[in-house]
Amino acid sequence: MGITAMIPDMTIGQLMNEASARWGEIWDPQSTRMTLLLLCPRKERKMMELHGDMVEHGQPVVSVFHRPRAEAHLLTEQGFDPRAASFMFVNIATADMGPWMQQLVNNEGWLRNSVELAPTPFSVGLPSQRPFEALQTLCFRHPSLPALERYFLPFPAESLPGKCFVSLPRRAAAEMARQQAEVLGVGRLDKPAPPEPEPVAPAQPSTKVEPTTPAGDTGEGPLEEETVETTPVKPVDVPLPPGASPDPEPSVPLPANQPSEAPELTVAEAVPPTPEAEEAKAVNLPEVVEEVEDVSEIEVELRAFFQELIDAGVEPAAFMDDPRWEDISERAIAEGLETWPILLQMTAME
Repeated sequence: MGITAMIPDMTIGQLMNEASARWGEIWDPQSTRMTLLLLCPRKERKMMELHGDMVEHGQPVVSVFHRPRAEAHLLTEQGFDPRAASFMFVNIATADMGPWMQQLVNNEGWLRNSVELAPTPFSVGLPSQRPFEALQTLCFRHPSLPALERYFLPFPAESLPGKCFVSLPRRAAAEMARQQAEVLGVGRLDKPAPPEPEPVAPAQPSTKVEPTTPAGDTGEGPLEEETVETTPVKPVDVPLPPGASPDPEPSVPLPANQPSEAPELTVAEAVPPTPEAEEAKAVNLPEVVEEVEDVSEIEVELRAFFQELIDAGVEPAAFMDDPRWEDISERAIAEGLETWPILLQMTAME
């Protein structure tokens, strides 16, 4: 069984050129390959895309679908309805063609014929096309589809761009198919020469370097260091000759009226006062007068009312039950005095 993957915006020719780099040892560059044309009903296209998952094959199988558009009338002239079929080009190794088509031919009754792949005439007016040499190839078709003698393409089948479906064989199947091809000689152009064994470099003997010891070292222990004792040298007193004495230092007498130490001057005494400083001393600072807030009579009465109830232990919520509250609050509202801020202030202070 294989594993199918879809690669967009690719051609069969590009994948053939990159096969060795893409698939490594799974790919056999010496195997012969050919391109088939498969005609299946359009409703079975999805099954044909994954056909490689149900078939044992030894080499990668690459397929691409082509839909005729401007050249569709060329198929209609041959009595073939282009909308009834899907056109699938399959590039496959000749050794895998039998297993690939066995189920379709034996179980579903697919038919085989040859078809000519011809370039589309330039009179059709395709936006892009190039001429190529017409060739004959094998065509397998579903029994519900009529035979087709000639199929027109704008490019060779290996150069048709689109979604490429690649069916990769599993590693064990690839090795088995390669071994069978070598034994039977099927699908091979020439047998590749076995790779030459690489020469093995002779091993060089390793030289072991032993550590050397100094000539005077017997290995019995560390050398003893000689210690040199030094005695300090005492200074010797040399007596002076008789009659010799050290010269006395000359002394200079100070004048009688000159004081020994000059009095230190402070900064205030050293710097004479400036006129600005004298004026600043003469200016008297104004006295700070505390501002007395004007409190209205109703506010004094309201505060006294609140304080009386607070001292009596009445809860603030019960202040409104006092018969005096209605009269005081009406007069306070008339003078624009807010009662609640005063009440909150006084209750918070308690």
